Amino acid sequence: MTEPARLADIREEYEFLDGDDRYRLLIELGRALEPMPDALKTDATLVRGCSASVWVYPTVAGDGTLHFLADSNAAITKGIIALVLATVQDRPAAEIRDTDIAALLEPFDLKNQLSSNRTQGIPNMIALIRSTAERYA
Repeated sequence: MTEPARLADIREEYEFLDGDDRYRLLIELGRALEPMPDALKTDATLVRGCSASVWVYPTVAGDGTLHFLADSNAAITKGIIALVLATVQDRPAAEIRDTDIAALLEPFDLKNQLSSNRTQGIPNMIALIRSTAERYA
């Protein structure tokens, strides 16, 4: 499994930083997310099991790749979903389905970098993305 280029760049920067700067990087990643229209922030797009509200909405491009819009009402959580999306954004559904997203995120050591409250929803974010990919693959 090859690491997506964007994720590799983020990881390189992340590893260079200390704790507070890592938080800032996550917040910057969240701010850089493509805006998600409020109309898409519904119960159907809400990721269950997150301490903050997180919404993820998939779109399918003409070439069959999946593009996700996402948002959160918490800055760090928004950065986490941005990091998760960096593993799969604009890739074919079958490739996303077969990607071990959790393994790609392991080098970021989020469980030890962030509170358990902030990381508890990551498996649910991953599960939602994977189930979406399975539907389209």
